[in-house]
Amino acid sequence: MVEERQIVSSIDSAATTMPADYYFALQSSWGITKHMGGLDATKELIELCHVNKDSYILEVGCGVGITACYIAKEYGCKVIATDISEEMIKKAEERAKRKGVEDKIEFRVADAQTLPFSNDFFDAVISESVNAFIEDKEKAVNEYKRVTKPGGYVGFNEVSWIKGPPQELVEYLSSALGGAKFLTPGSWEGLLRKVGFSDVVVKVYKTTVWRQWLSEAREIEIRDFLNAWYRVLLLFFKERELRRYVKKICKPPKSVFNLFKYFGYGIYVGKK
Repeated sequence: MVEERQIVSSIDSAATTMPADYYFALQSSWGITKHMGGLDATKELIELCHVNKDSYILEVGCGVGITACYIAKEYGCKVIATDISEEMIKKAEERAKRKGVEDKIEFRVADAQTLPFSNDFFDAVISESVNAFIEDKEKAVNEYKRVTKPGGYVGFNEVSWIKGPPQELVEYLSSALGGAKFLTPGSWEGLLRKVGFSDVVVKVYKTTVWRQWLSEAREIEIRDFLNAWYRVLLLFFKERELRRYVKKICKPPKSVFNLFKYFGYGIYVGKK
């Protein structure tokens, strides 16, 4: 409990020193989204949210549609997938067509903090590596709860501080990753409980840089990978401000090389 308070204090005092626009512009141009734990984490999240062929699922922050397409293909259920980026939604729609599941997924541009859906609408709401980037996390989780049917589930996979990080590392990651604010497992769990979820399940995992890289490689098609690097290099040469951003994040503190000593991820699920 003492270490938990120390980590929270370190996170709360972190300052964002680089505009988030550059990070998200790079992500949008890159066109490949990823999350800790890769496909194995996605499968566990889906299982804990009790998804089946009859489920109606909302994915918040779908990125390029990897998880939405996986759910639609493997479970055959109806999915609505949202993202705040129009560019990401376009890429997600293209992926759904390639995978032959465009008839099972509806993509929409939407903000997690103001979801455009009725109360008690979905059987489950899921998100992966999204909530860390949301300014008002409690408001977003309240929205997830609002649109979930009674007895339904809300679950997310989020990067978590599993060991108290150096202040310089917290500040660097917040600056480099668009103002992201990663929480401790206790804080992510507390968020679900505060909003009023029951039967909260928490699974926390450590990983390594190589394990994470392999988990990401399993989900990325070679065509997407090559196209991503082409788009990023093109944007890099076109945008002066982006070059400044990249130059800055290429000067990390030494502690970043021990990132996975402090960094892990957690799967957090609650029942409405």
